[in-house]
Amino acid sequence: MTRDKINGRRLVGLFLLGLLLFNYPLLHLFNRPMLAFGIPVLYLYLFTAWSLIIFLILMISRSKPDTPFTDHSE
Repeated sequence: MTRDKINGRRLVGLFLLGLLLFNYPLLHLFNRPMLAFGIPVLYLYLFTAWSLIIFLILMISRSKPDTPFTDHSE
């Protein structure tokens, strides 16, 4: 399997994780009138999950292939 296919599958999995994290049941768990570190819990959850998704996209997109690139056009 090529690196592009692996990264594609990882991105699809990350999309599904995002659907889970930003779907009603989990959002309802954090929608409470409480503060954590002076921030409403729902807002803290949303920005933390959003930052996690962005970080994981960055890690997937920057993954290097196992073999070095060689130019065969010569």
